[in-house]
Amino acid sequence: MSQEVLIVPKRETFGKAAVRDLKKSGMIPAVVYGLTEPPVAIAISPKVVARIIASDAGMNSVVFLQREGTDIKRHVIIKDLQRDPITGRLRHIDFMRVDMTLKVRVKVPVRLVGTSIGVKAMGGVLDFAHREIEIECLPSIIPAHIDVDITNLNVGDSVRFEQIALGANIVITGDAHQVVCSVHGKAAEEEIVAPVAAAVEPEVAKKGKKDEKK
Repeated sequence: MSQEVLIVPKRETFGKAAVRDLKKSGMIPAVVYGLTEPPVAIAISPKVVARIIASDAGMNSVVFLQREGTDIKRHVIIKDLQRDPITGRLRHIDFMRVDMTLKVRVKVPVRLVGTSIGVKAMGGVLDFAHREIEIECLPSIIPAHIDVDITNLNVGDSVRFEQIALGANIVITGDAHQVVCSVHGKAAEEEIVAPVAAAVEPEVAKKGKKDEKK
């Protein structure tokens, strides 16, 4: 857990013009909320946020935010972020206050370890169904990632939530039977299905009477 203290100014003005002014100063808008306290609008450097996201714990990094000009400090994690759909640049950040004595729910990335024997020796195909898993634990013990060893997975095998071993004080939320990853056999070649012969339509009777045998 990081003990870095980020000193951030409170935002007093809002609207498009205020956001443009923030960008000119190298900052972006953000908000801090949670723990039954009112939300507070702040500004923060996108470079600082990018550095936090790029760290081992990523968005689950617990950091201190301190309001500029005050002694107010809060432990926070990044709860959500918005990016420009074209440039990918950060546009807005949501920080959630956390109490270090209370459990939180966060999503943690899954990291597959090893190479499945079913893939390596049997030509199977690995299906990575859940790339992140929601857990519940104290903020101080949020893992950077969850490692899943797939070395012994044969074709037809899978790893479910209930098979993942975590610390005693970390609980995976959701259905325990959900599959994290599995190994399937190669897709069989499509069967060549003989086209069904079109049903012969009955001959339309010609107008007029049929010649009868005398």
